[in-house]
Amino acid sequence: MRVTGGSLKGRRPQLVKGFKGRPTTDFGRESLFNLLRSRVDIEGADVLDLFAGTGMVGLEFASRGCSSVTAVEMDIRAVRAIQQMFRVFELENSQVIRGNALDFIKRAMTSYDVIFADPPYGLDGLEGIPGRVMESAILEPGGWLILEHGERTDVSEIQGFQECRHYGHVHFSLFKK
Repeated sequence: MRVTGGSLKGRRPQLVKGFKGRPTTDFGRESLFNLLRSRVDIEGADVLDLFAGTGMVGLEFASRGCSSVTAVEMDIRAVRAIQQMFRVFELENSQVIRGNALDFIKRAMTSYDVIFADPPYGLDGLEGIPGRVMESAILEPGGWLILEHGERTDVSEIQGFQECRHYGHVHFSLFKK
């Protein structure tokens, strides 16, 4: 896996060994950021990466000039790998929080300009994530939520829905608060 754009373009971070998640592919990430380019002002944004997994999406945001990245992940090996990756790339305004992403939405004391959520496709309640985010104070007014999901998930009826794009088997639904 490599960073697909920005100041770190082409760099290949060391990823967590034995991670059982489904990382967003290079193609998926590159397509997502091409889509966001004309819709979302990433430069200077505070970004939250829920279900961070390998941390690659957060790294892509940092590479493209966001102000800060907060990654939330439960798997301790993944947390350590993301922390190491942030150190190696000297991302001083980035942090990793070990915890349940759904609980984090409820108890966060900070709000973000952009939230990216990539839950396991089989997660119970996946369809409810956009509603939880939109009803909470975690997303700034005018902020964007990007939900990565599989083809069987339909969140188009949820408040703030803007559009859904698919790239292969990966779907990105965009919401604006």
